[in-house]
Amino acid sequence: MTRLRELADETPASRERYVDLLRALAITAVVLGHWLLSAITYDAHGRLTGRSALDSMPWAYPLTWVAQVMPIFFVVGGYANAASLQTHRRQGENATDWLLGRTGRLVGPTTGLLVTLAVVGLAANLAGVRWLGLSPGLVRFGVWVASIPLWFLTAYLLVVLLAPVMYRLHRRYGLRVVLVLVVLVALGDVARLELSEWMAAGNFLFGWLVIHQLGFFWRDGQLPDTPRVWIPLLAGGFGMLALLTLVGPYAVSMIDVTGQQPHNASPPTLALLAAATMQLGLVLMLRRPAERWLHRPNPWLAVVAVNSVVLTIFLWHMSAVVLLVGVLAAAHLLPTPAVVTASWWLWRLPWLVMLSASLALLVAVFGRLETRPRPRPTEVPRGLPDGFVRTVSRPAPRLVLAVIAFLSVMAGLLANSLAPSTGSYLLGMPGGGFVCYLLGAGTLWVLRSIPNPTTTPTEGRENADPGQA
Repeated sequence: MTRLRELADETPASRERYVDLLRALAITAVVLGHWLLSAITYDAHGRLTGRSALDSMPWAYPLTWVAQVMPIFFVVGGYANAASLQTHRRQGENATDWLLGRTGRLVGPTTGLLVTLAVVGLAANLAGVRWLGLSPGLVRFGVWVASIPLWFLTAYLLVVLLAPVMYRLHRRYGLRVVLVLVVLVALGDVARLELSEWMAAGNFLFGWLVIHQLGFFWRDGQLPDTPRVWIPLLAGGFGMLALLTLVGPYAVSMIDVTGQQPHNASPPTLALLAAATMQLGLVLMLRRPAERWLHRPNPWLAVVAVNSVVLTIFLWHMSAVVLLVGVLAAAHLLPTPAVVTASWWLWRLPWLVMLSASLALLVAVFGRLETRPRPRPTEVPRGLPDGFVRTVSRPAPRLVLAVIAFLSVMAGLLANSLAPSTGSYLLGMPGGGFVCYLLGAGTLWVLRSIPNPTTTPTEGRENADPGQA
């Protein structure tokens, strides 16, 4: 707590505290949404299974226009990445070192999750299948549920990889970049509606890039919190969203629902971009009172505390579900009321309380992977070949290897996310994808550990990583 108070007291006056609040609120909303809508039951064979209760709540679909908060996360990411890029360029760092610095906060905690899940999956398959009666499919399903957050993290890592280029394009072409991306999203939507779903795969990139670019505009002061800005964004986004979903061909829910096509979040559609526009208007409308509130010591301390472990909270919140369900099921104390009945709603309160305790335990154990200080390297680690060190100290090889490692990390995460939710995997996840991830993460660690002789930057508080206060 003392360290958190020091961080809160040391916050520069120029820092946009509202951005940190939005990040914390967005992740908290994701966690509570996943927990609230988790419907755990037994199938006809007596095996545990689960689904989203939103499928049975059509009346709640319009609420997702605000409850789908991943656009806010990407807007905040755009703001934070723009601020960080500006700071690093003033300090003389290049894009490669910026990328490596970004991975330090993102990949470390993610590696902790994946390695833990792989170890648990291996142990469950080797021992649990034999002595506890677990099936390989159930082991895989548990790992798949616990790793659900990695889907959005993969998209964000891709956006981070492209951030230096996209910010340069933003500074040169401004709104024209957004318009081109929106047209590409629209073309993808037409292709998926008229031809095939896979033809919109590019929207996983184009859609999130559009929203991320909005954060650049906010950071550069081109989205002031005045009524002449937020009213058109709020009203225009709402009107377009209503037109696209209530009249047009898009699903009403901004959170993917089984049977509703097209899904608006995977990949993003024009409807999700309209929702993002509406949400941005709402965010700008509330900025001034929120900033005044955040300059009070206690509210700001709470925001700093949440942001210090916000990535850990995001990564492990579905593991908390698996852990709690496993304990309750083993003790024969797991209630499985029918979804959206009165008893199911009553069960939500103790369910959320117990999940909060489960997550608090996981954060206490794994939060240090996020909060530990990361000093800049001052000397080359022992054991690395001199020729390798000389090669990766040059700008071009360093950049190429960093990009390859970045792509390897994302490929490993995608391999797990795209694999079937049930199946027989020794680690509970595809082994090839796990190895691919570790190779990429290890390469990024090695590159970060080798000091770049061409720059001597100093730390800046304004260039905090996503999730860092």
